[in-house]
Amino acid sequence: MTKQEKAVLREEIFRHLDGIATAATAYTLYEKGVLAYLLEKQQAGLSELTTEFKANEGYLNVALRLLCSQGWLQQHIDNKTDIISYAINENSKPAFELVPLYKDVVHLMKFSENYHPRKFELEPFNVLKAIFDKYRANYGLKDNDSNPIQKQVLKHIEGILVGPTLVHLGMGGMFHKYFMEASFRPEEYHKHPESFKELLDFLSYLGWFISKNETYRFTEKGLFFAQRASAYGVTVSYIPTFRKLDELIFGNPLIFSNLPKGSPELHVDREMNVWGSGGAHTTYFNKVDEVIIELFNKPIGEQPRGILDMGCGNGAFLKHIYEVIEKRTLRGQILEEHPIFLVGADFNEAALRVTRTNLIQADIWAKIIWGDIGRPDILAKDLLEDYGIELSDLLNVRTFLDHNRPWENPKTIKLNRISSSTGAFAYKGKRINNNLVEDNLLAHFKKWAPYIDKFGLLVIELHTLDPLLASKNLGKTAVTAYDGTHGFSDQYIVEIAVFHKIAIEAGLKITDKYLHKFPDSELATVSINLLKSSS
Repeated sequence: MTKQEKAVLREEIFRHLDGIATAATAYTLYEKGVLAYLLEKQQAGLSELTTEFKANEGYLNVALRLLCSQGWLQQHIDNKTDIISYAINENSKPAFELVPLYKDVVHLMKFSENYHPRKFELEPFNVLKAIFDKYRANYGLKDNDSNPIQKQVLKHIEGILVGPTLVHLGMGGMFHKYFMEASFRPEEYHKHPESFKELLDFLSYLGWFISKNETYRFTEKGLFFAQRASAYGVTVSYIPTFRKLDELIFGNPLIFSNLPKGSPELHVDREMNVWGSGGAHTTYFNKVDEVIIELFNKPIGEQPRGILDMGCGNGAFLKHIYEVIEKRTLRGQILEEHPIFLVGADFNEAALRVTRTNLIQADIWAKIIWGDIGRPDILAKDLLEDYGIELSDLLNVRTFLDHNRPWENPKTIKLNRISSSTGAFAYKGKRINNNLVEDNLLAHFKKWAPYIDKFGLLVIELHTLDPLLASKNLGKTAVTAYDGTHGFSDQYIVEIAVFHKIAIEAGLKITDKYLHKFPDSELATVSINLLKSSS
């Protein structure tokens, strides 16, 4: 497969992810009359829309901004006056007229809630079959090749059909070498082979399989998507949130937060999330190697005593770092005399279980403990009391976590702050002023500053983009999905420039040598940074 062919398929992945977030969002706004109201008024303030539709302002703002990133609305944001409004554009009417086509897949999202999250059961199969037939007929739409909005909507629908399918198959083991390299029959994989054949036939229609005499074999295109199934994992894991958007935006915003202590998370399939993030994050691990190698090639007295991975997920990052130290550094040659103290910390018990299992299987010794990114003081106290280790003697690392810090109102507010972020942020349904988000991030960095003065904080972080920039680059970024999954679940992804600005304001130095952006362009939604306290 050529580089150009891979680029075309990669664009499909991004558009699929767009669809998982956009379909449920747009259809909810359509059902409540918000889209018709905007077409009639042409422009409306967020506060006006909130009042008119008795909405939860924070989540309504997230929803409308998603449509801006898809090019269907235009956002006007003034962080100085804290006034936000949304206006229609040339795409609004033709796009909004197609939103009813999302009905079937949004219904499928909700219907599937009653069945096993990672098994193909007969009843959802029957719903899928009817949608497959409509999709093959292009929902009756004509001239799709010359109509970009029709193509956009159809690709969104395709994303909801294939995204969860890929994740379920990936987690279920179908992408084992045996299935990917050999022909197979439906009955080898599923107890309802006739229904499973319907699914395989649809994927064959998409060009993912070749079928002959009721046996199936992956095509190059199918292998491309199968090998990248984990890229769908994080977005698909938030389908429980997208199922409830009508309630989150227009009803009770606390349906996922007012739970008894110890209850499992309801807004996300955490094990699926960990599976997806572990696979997707591998792309970035190699870029941190140079930092690790340099640190652990220094004289032993100048090296960290170990590593603390805050938000350890599935343990993949901690495992990767240990293997780099063991095989590629001077420290690796003297581990018997100077062992590495490894700590995996996470707020989520499911993630701790997965990390513990994966590290044991890899024969890597580590302490796996509960930790809160918003309370490094407690973490430092526990490490010192239980293990005699100073938190500042460890290299602190984390992947995609700082934006998921628990919200708390900052005690110190910069009176003349005017945020440069275009983001939409919420906490339990209430909108959070962008200036306040910056103040909160500043307070967060200052909490960690005392513990990263020696060896620093190595962080991989997720970012948002200006929706106007995103709308001009459809198929080149997954930012619409990121904004949806994170915005509706009270997480705070800011632009790279904002992240760096606040880090510097907190007295942290950004080591340019180790700064990486993905992609390395204005569309960067991921960055790698080594932050170190200058105090």
